[in-house]
Amino acid sequence: MESIDIFLIIIYFVISFIIALVLTKKAGKDPVEYFLSGRKLPWWIAGTTMVATTFAADTPLAVTELVASRGISGNWLWWNMVAGNVLTVFFFAKLWRRANILTDVEFIEIRYSGKAAAFLRGFKAIYLGVFMNVIIMGWVNVALAEILKNIFNISNEAVFFYILFAMIIVGIYSALSGLWGIAFTDMFQFFIAMAGCIILAYTILDLPQIGGVAGLKRSLPEEMLRFLPDISFSGKTVAGGFMALSFSAFVAHIFIQWWASWYPGSEPGGGGYIAQRMMSAKDERHSLLGTLWFTVAHFALRPWPWIIVALASLVLYPDLSPDNKKAGFILAMKDHLPPGLLGLLVAAFLAAYMSTISTHLNWGSSYIINDFYKRFVKPDGDDKHYVKVSRIATMLLVVLSSLLVLFIKSISGAWTFIIECGAGLGLVLILRWFWWRINAWSEIVAMTAPFFGVVISKLYLKTEFPESLFIIVAITTISWLYATFVTKPIDNDVLVGFYNRVFPGGPGWNAIRLKPGVIDKKSEPMWGLFLNWLAGILLVYLSLFSIGKIIFQDYISGFSILLASLLLFVFLNIRLKRSDSYY
Repeated sequence: MESIDIFLIIIYFVISFIIALVLTKKAGKDPVEYFLSGRKLPWWIAGTTMVATTFAADTPLAVTELVASRGISGNWLWWNMVAGNVLTVFFFAKLWRRANILTDVEFIEIRYSGKAAAFLRGFKAIYLGVFMNVIIMGWVNVALAEILKNIFNISNEAVFFYILFAMIIVGIYSALSGLWGIAFTDMFQFFIAMAGCIILAYTILDLPQIGGVAGLKRSLPEEMLRFLPDISFSGKTVAGGFMALSFSAFVAHIFIQWWASWYPGSEPGGGGYIAQRMMSAKDERHSLLGTLWFTVAHFALRPWPWIIVALASLVLYPDLSPDNKKAGFILAMKDHLPPGLLGLLVAAFLAAYMSTISTHLNWGSSYIINDFYKRFVKPDGDDKHYVKVSRIATMLLVVLSSLLVLFIKSISGAWTFIIECGAGLGLVLILRWFWWRINAWSEIVAMTAPFFGVVISKLYLKTEFPESLFIIVAITTISWLYATFVTKPIDNDVLVGFYNRVFPGGPGWNAIRLKPGVIDKKSEPMWGLFLNWLAGILLVYLSLFSIGKIIFQDYISGFSILLASLLLFVFLNIRLKRSDSYY
């Protein structure tokens, strides 16, 4: 790298630290300021920080891996999650803000009762805050390791220490500034990351070896450029199809995965750092709008520069092994960007990396401190004490997640592992808001049953993802339904208190509305929420495909679809204004 590249990277670090240091005092006032930015974020910041978090260093590499092996339609591994994200927008964003809690795990003890609820809260705090969280950060670290090895020629033995150094840097500024610093650095980092990837895509397309979009289309098989997968009703792979799905795999992806599986950033019903951002919004409307902006940007705006570079890398580096296709993105940066732009792209990847890691450190420490340490270890501490131990917990997560870089090899493989381990849990996370009979045991069983389902599916029935979802989801659903009906219902006082606090609406609460002490308020009708949901799904997919069509110079289709998406946006805007008349 040239001096100008190093200078740009240093400038990036300096600006990020200045933002964090300026907000350190504000974040240190109390846990609400530290973990939720005092519940004062406007929708455009709340939504952008969600997008920045999901724009990790691993994501362009994973998309490259998918596109290289399956074409553009390989992205349906995650594009199928649109329905679940839009469900969160219209059914849950306002409810999360209305709940007035610090973490989504705290939700457990305002919704459930008894020792089972206390156990579940403590268990999820450790399971999600530590176990799942360090796996997620581990695969993000694997992506950064791949970048460092390819750009700076760092050995496999030495790269761990570079990762540890990077984690310590992010850990320090995350520990100091809390969500205040993370939110504002995310704004800066997202701009850098998106600008860098767009510049890279434009630069690569302009290479003589590629010859623009027209040259790229000539160089690749038509199947690689299809937006929709081939579907085989015979159960066999379609000849020439790069994303050829059996009918059963298609059903699993489109009709099961989005509502059944827990996945970070796309949790059915919202959760994790997405719930954290919804709860940090200044009011319910800002919570909904921020989540809507996140969903559109996440699925429709972000992926196209990555897809362009991924396709071009197949032309530039046709001899890369199947296990190393993701390196094509990094090699395109290293080999074809001039000085200055290379430094900008490295800064972009560092920005993507830091925004994701900082969020996961803050989110994970919120579980550890609020839902385990404060709840079970030291309930009588003051605000300053909890902020202090939150900063210590942040640095402990730095060490644990750094170690996983030694064990995780495949990024997309880690994605499928997480999806399978949460298969079947999603329905409980949705219904617990809208059906009074769900209890803590329902959720406990739904969290543990998928692991048994994975063993049965993989070892005994020999099914692979995504067909394995049929087995895992069926086992999990039967298990949690049985647990629900053989255990005691939740105490009436807790149910009435939850209903009066959140007003979830829907027929699942009819039995509770008849109880003494219930406040009568008019909730938005379910049919209206379903209408918004369907319109939102169409809006996201039409936006996604219109951008893709325009990029690939199919202008008539692209602008026609874009017009349809704009009309849907106007329709949704009218619908949302009407919904303000409901509680």
